[in-house]
Amino acid sequence: MKFLSFMSTPIGRVLRVVMGAVIIGIGLAIGGGVGTALVVFGFLPPLTGVLGICPINPLVGRPLRCDEACRTATLR
Repeated sequence: MKFLSFMSTPIGRVLRVVMGAVIIGIGLAIGGGVGTALVVFGFLPPLTGVLGICPINPLVGRPLRCDEACRTATLR
């Protein structure tokens, strides 16, 4: 749970954007089918970071929105 709490913080959100950009860069460098798949997959972390959502949170009973998860995490 600490990992999800961290990924819901502003630093975690920035990290998701950076990781997504790296995945996109690798996909563009590789090219072909695998590269295309990496580029498509690489858009998910930045998208969730920018929108402030964490799709894994609901699977463990936490709110989808990071701002709600951050408040919930600090209260526990």
